[in-house]
Amino acid sequence: MEFQHKDLLGIKQLSREEIIGILNHAKKMKEIVLSDCKKTPDLQGKSVVTLFYENSTRTRMSFELASKYMSANAANITASGSSVAKGETLIDTARTLDSMGTDVIIVRHSSSGAPHLIAKNVKASVINAGDGMNEHPTQALLDMFTIKENKGRIAGLKVAIVGDVAHSRVARSDIYALTKLGAEVVVGGPSTLMPTEIEKLGAKAYPSVHEAMIDADVVIGLRIQQERQKSGLIPSLREYHRFFGVDDQRMKFAKPDALLMHPGPVNRGVELTSAIMGTDASKINEQVTNGVAVRMAVLDILTKGGIIE
Repeated sequence: MEFQHKDLLGIKQLSREEIIGILNHAKKMKEIVLSDCKKTPDLQGKSVVTLFYENSTRTRMSFELASKYMSANAANITASGSSVAKGETLIDTARTLDSMGTDVIIVRHSSSGAPHLIAKNVKASVINAGDGMNEHPTQALLDMFTIKENKGRIAGLKVAIVGDVAHSRVARSDIYALTKLGAEVVVGGPSTLMPTEIEKLGAKAYPSVHEAMIDADVVIGLRIQQERQKSGLIPSLREYHRFFGVDDQRMKFAKPDALLMHPGPVNRGVELTSAIMGTDASKINEQVTNGVAVRMAVLDILTKGGIIE
């Protein structure tokens, strides 16, 4: 099938078929990630640049490894180490990279819509690696891949997304993907961290975590994003964990074979306990592995003119 986009800017723009196509392609890529020889010629001669205006470990490193595993020329730029620190605009930075012959620009930015703005001004393919509180499409894709790999399907599952929903771009992308793939999506958390119109996205909202988790097939915890919050939204991290953190007792509200996921990094003892992270239910490390495979698939599709093999 054909991927109908020059860029990957959000799950909202993708069709169900395009999402499934990416997930199927990621299966082949995971075989490479798990092999002893992590090298393919798929991106040989291509150049990939990560342009991150926010800190990152998992997303940035997985994109860099994905590029190198596929033989691309990979480079990375941070705002503090670039001409941004001298006052250069986002568009000028992107056009500079474009003029150097860059094939793919991977952008993380604190402002919602920044990757969309870049995509309109460059020939290169642009991948959104997280923009403000808007979307994080590749995280949603790796989450879908992880669920499907463990459950065999997504349609008909109940998925509970709990925690700081209001400030989470992951939650939005996950909701878009899950609803397009036929899952029932519920969200739970403190009212101060819940968007007022979240149900318009297709998710049912609950004021408590345990209510959302009842009979859930999958539980996705979210990080408390203090860097995006105004003060006073929660009394303290200790109080948050007491009433909204996921531990072994709250996990019992979900189905016995429920998966536990988290986009990372995890604030241990706040969103999740260390004990629950160490159980068989936890698929957090699998998510990291799958992130490399999914990002390899996305890079491969975009650099081959949108063809999904």
